[in-house]
Amino acid sequence: MSIRTFVAAAVGLGLVTLSACGSSSDDTGSGGGGSKTVTVVSHGSFSYSKAVMTAFEKESGYKVKVLESGDAGQAVNQAILTKDNPQGDVFFGVDNTLLSRALDNGLFQPYEAKGLDKVGAEYQLDKDEHRVTPVDYGDICVNYDKAYFSKNKIEPPQNFDDLIKPEYKNLLVTENASTSSPGLGFVLGTAAQYGDDGWENYWEKLKANGVKVVDGWEQAYRQEFSGSTDGKKAGGDRPLVVSYASSPPAEVIYADPRPKAAPTGVATGTCFRQIEFAGLLSNARNAEGGKAFIDFLISKEFQEDMPLNMFVYPVVEGASVPAEFTEYGPAAKDPETMAPQKIAENRDQWVKSWNSLVLK
Repeated sequence: MSIRTFVAAAVGLGLVTLSACGSSSDDTGSGGGGSKTVTVVSHGSFSYSKAVMTAFEKESGYKVKVLESGDAGQAVNQAILTKDNPQGDVFFGVDNTLLSRALDNGLFQPYEAKGLDKVGAEYQLDKDEHRVTPVDYGDICVNYDKAYFSKNKIEPPQNFDDLIKPEYKNLLVTENASTSSPGLGFVLGTAAQYGDDGWENYWEKLKANGVKVVDGWEQAYRQEFSGSTDGKKAGGDRPLVVSYASSPPAEVIYADPRPKAAPTGVATGTCFRQIEFAGLLSNARNAEGGKAFIDFLISKEFQEDMPLNMFVYPVVEGASVPAEFTEYGPAAKDPETMAPQKIAENRDQWVKSWNSLVLK
């Protein structure tokens, strides 16, 4: 799950979110050969401009149906459970924190997308087998409510070390690493920062400093965080939240009237790079339609449509990003990263240890 949830509030701007697009009389779901419907299974934040999707449907001859499956972690787990009889043809939204789980469980079949040569090599984490295609990237980071820190005359935190200082006690809310991709990404960021032998000790200190854990991004950001527009309405009282480097521009773009500056900031020393992928599901009933849709996801048209709809960065070389996006939320300059193999070898044990440390 990412900052793309902001688009749910933007239906009036002509965006399409989590809905079937262009159903027709020959709609057979993802069923049978000759189906004209491509069913896309995703987390609860897949969004696009109607005009861009309509152009794809007209050119390809396929109709697109989107099925929401909650947060990214929940969506991946559900897709694995139903892989023998999948809900759709394409899965969008598995990221580098969960990629090995999907691949090890045989969730996808190989497909080398047209246009993949224009995707940056650093994003192609399955380049030998092409079971997944990179679509976007973003940075999971702690966000802060500028008004809170200004009012209380406290400097906002800038890095992981700051978060365990006394002045930030009981201020941070994060997502559950077991059920939420940003929550898991934040844990991986601490593991990358402090190493195999140091990250658990860090979380013990973070817990002692009053970190709050909730199930997913939407609850953390829109209900608990004091800097979110929705959070203020809901009475959120936590001025620090694990979200994305692209959250501040969303706060500006969807505000009415628009402020001159973003009301939220990013602790740039807490960021972890997240890459999202799409894949052709094993046993997909409409494999040809699924392939066409994956090609579309890395087309320049879709890549340039993403930033203001899903608040992520394109992976295709030469795809432009709107000025508003970069002005209010530039990508982190030096985010934490971790090799996919290291994530694969350690993720489940780290999450188990995290659960014992933080939730019990």
